[in-house]
Order: sequence, then C-alpha cells, then structure tokens
Amino acid sequence: MSRAATGPASRVWARGLASRAFLAALGLALVGCASFDGRGLTPGQSGAADVERVMGAPAEKRQVAGETWYFYPRQPYGRVMYVARVGPDGRLVALEQRLTDANVAKIVPNTTRAQDVRDLLGPPWTATRYAGLDRDIWTWWMRQYGDPGLPIELVVQMSPDGVVREVYRMQQGGPNRSSG
Repeated sequence: MSRAATGPASRVWARGLASRAFLAALGLALVGCASFDGRGLTPGQSGAADVERVMGAPAEKRQVAGETWYFYPRQPYGRVMYVARVGPDGRLVALEQRLTDANVAKIVPNTTRAQDVRDLLGPPWTATRYAGLDRDIWTWWMRQYGDPGLPIELVVQMSPDGVVREVYRMQQGGPNRSSG
C-alpha cells in the first residue's frame, strides 16, 4: 500500500465516508419506524392500511357509531393518545389526540359510563381493581393545559355497575390537585 493511501487525508476521507454511511443507515431506520403522531396521513384519502403502515399496529380497535377507531397510546412519557377514526369505506375520517382537558371535562361523575370513557380516551395506561374500595381505577398520563402544560396523572374511578364515581387530576412533580 502506498504512503498516500494511509496518510492523514485518506483517514479524513474514510471517516467522512463512514459518517455518511452511518447517517444514511440511520435515516433508513427512522423511515421504517412508526410515526408518533400520524404525520403524512390525510383524512378522506388515507386508508386503514395506510394508518397501520404509518403508525404501526394499534393497541386497541373499537367499533363506535359505524366507524372503526384505532387507538395509539404514547404512554407514559408521550402523554398522548391518538385515535385514527376509519369510516365504513375504509378511509381515514380523522386523526385526533384524545388526552385533552376538553375531553376530560366530558366525564361526569355519577353519569358517565366506563364504556364511554374508554371510547373517549382510549385504553388506560393502568387498570386496577381495588376490592376494598369496590372500585375499578383507570389511569392515563397526560398534560393539563395543553402541550407543554402540566404533567398530570388522570385517575378515573368506577363502581361495579360501570358508572364513573370520581375523576382526579394529580399533578406530577408537585403538590397533588384533584377535581371531580
């Protein structure tokens, strides 16, 4: 091997080539990953297969009012829950972030049913049965007051008859505040 092939200039060139190869591989890997928020999906144009190709397999599918809802939790650290609503024709109707203050306000203690909460917010991060309290307790991590907002844990307690009895918003990283 000649001296020119092993000198400082060739080492710089080799490092540059290795860096470009690494960045190209990283870019291809990222293209293959599921989209966090459904970027690139278009209501009315994208189909159910497009939704799963872009966002991955849903955590849960639910039939609601003639549509199929694909739930994509980004819990606990993403603090969001996306639902891709797919119409009977197989086309995307809407892509919505469900863990919002407006949706939490729709949960009315002693009125709202567990099924309605599940349709509204999607699958909980945790679901626990507390026999001593005679309650089922579901929790989600979200941001109160939007993004970036305050990190909170939303806690919804239901009695055995499937009716919401309490709703709590517990601030994380600070004093707990509750409502409901």
